[in-house]
Amino acid sequence: MAVKASMPTLNYLALDVGHVRVGVAHLISGTTLPKPLTTLRMSDVIFDQIAELATKERAEAIIIGLPRNLDSNETDQTRYVMNFTETLRTATTLPLHFQDEALSSVKAQDILKSAGKAYNKEDIDALAASLILEDYIIEKNL
Repeated sequence: MAVKASMPTLNYLALDVGHVRVGVAHLISGTTLPKPLTTLRMSDVIFDQIAELATKERAEAIIIGLPRNLDSNETDQTRYVMNFTETLRTATTLPLHFQDEALSSVKAQDILKSAGKAYNKEDIDALAASLILEDYIIEKNL
């Protein structure tokens, strides 16, 4: 009898970092698509909240959306996210990876509009995080 090779576990969190909110999504091993998890308000305890969520969700890594302009150059928001990530490194020992967020918030808003249901900015941020994670998984062929 042949033994199947086990699939690698894929427990990831993804973050869509903004100045006011951080959208959070997760992918749990055994599922096929990332799902919006929550939106956190920017505060003095944001890094602890992310670390707690990562522990609760058994995350193996955190994927962070990295904004760039349409020419792929850095922006003020790119530097803000990079500084945010450096501070996050002090709150968790998990690997942190960047993923180009390529208009993820615009895509998320379009998806929510087309669903025809009421939504708010928090819904957009959480869905944008799931799109960032989906792009990461596709790009890395996981």
